[in-house]
Amino acid sequence: MRAKVTTLRNGLRIVTDVMSHIETATVGVWTDVGSRHETAAQNGLSHMLEHMAFKGTKRRSARDIAEVIEDVGGYLNAYTSREHTTYYARLLRDDVSLGLDVLADILQNSTFDKNELERERGVIIQEIGQANDTPDDIVFDYFQEAAFPKQSVGRPILGTVDLVNSFSQTELSGYMADHYRAEQMVVVASGNFDAEHFIAEVEQKFSTLGHARSIKNETAVYSGGIELEERDLDQVNLLIGFDGISYDDPDFYAAQVMSSILGGGMSSRLFQEVRENRGLVYSIYSFMQSYVDGGSFAIHAGTGETQVRELIPVIADEMYKLSHSITAQELNRARTQMKAGLMMSMESTTSRMEQLGRQMMIFGRVVPHSEIIDNIDKVDDVAIMRYMDRMLNNNRLSLAAVGPLSHLEDYDKIADRFKA
Repeated sequence: MRAKVTTLRNGLRIVTDVMSHIETATVGVWTDVGSRHETAAQNGLSHMLEHMAFKGTKRRSARDIAEVIEDVGGYLNAYTSREHTTYYARLLRDDVSLGLDVLADILQNSTFDKNELERERGVIIQEIGQANDTPDDIVFDYFQEAAFPKQSVGRPILGTVDLVNSFSQTELSGYMADHYRAEQMVVVASGNFDAEHFIAEVEQKFSTLGHARSIKNETAVYSGGIELEERDLDQVNLLIGFDGISYDDPDFYAAQVMSSILGGGMSSRLFQEVRENRGLVYSIYSFMQSYVDGGSFAIHAGTGETQVRELIPVIADEMYKLSHSITAQELNRARTQMKAGLMMSMESTTSRMEQLGRQMMIFGRVVPHSEIIDNIDKVDDVAIMRYMDRMLNNNRLSLAAVGPLSHLEDYDKIADRFKA
């Protein structure tokens, strides 16, 4: 990756990643604000702001914003996470300036029209309802609440219906003014474009942004616990997890390789034992969720009402075995999968934009591929078993489940199964 970082006088950072052999480009604007920056009364405001940014500016109506990009065959979208909000446009190379202009417009000149706001409330409430009606979706919110109770990082990104109904035009504009500051934002372009011209355009279009925000987010403190919801369903959707680690933790890459071996694909231990050998699930996988100051590790599965009693001991047993023995074949496979995934993602301008933006938000720099690959290659069985021991011995289990729960063991008995 031949990316260059330029910092403007107001603190806004620009990353240019030129790929002259293709015909497209993706332009993204990353903001260092997500649901964990909200107070309890603001929960869901970051997500609502992301929606409302597309609903009209001083120059364009909501329809204009959609049509001006789609008239040239482009694609415009955004998403909110717990730590960041990202807006991006994917276009042909000749339309990069247009995409940048639209993004600059919606992030600085949104009017938050009251009629549009009322309509969008309904849209977001439908989104919340859809999530609540989807067990294998809402269980992730329950897990987050169990792992980080009574904290901003533990609250749902979408917020609640009552809060969404309460947010005003003034709150939206004030929240944007407080958080959308130059030093908390990064503009990234990946693909075929003129880098010098792009930098000049960014400087011109974002010159009036304020500098730094004074608001600090609270530290994420993993606690662990349980969140259950009994529902009349055919399956139990289950998440079992533990304290995780931050992006800059020395064990970060060991934890990623460990997760790949345990539940990262069809050849993983959990898939082979739980699905292929025992037929207890259709889907099972593990994942590591990292933040700038912590994180969580979890295993997700969906199983039958009676099978859940067999499933949990099998998961615990596979984790115990992994903490004591790793074969050279599965270690090499996991490392190769991670490296291959990294290289394959580099063939997409949007994936490159996302990787660069995330690196700038987290590390404040572009991380070379060679450095990532070197860190993956350094992971050995000793590092993985050390991390497994650290994870299983030093924190409280988090458990979330939705569905028919009559055969689910009590929390303490489940937690005891996972002690090293």
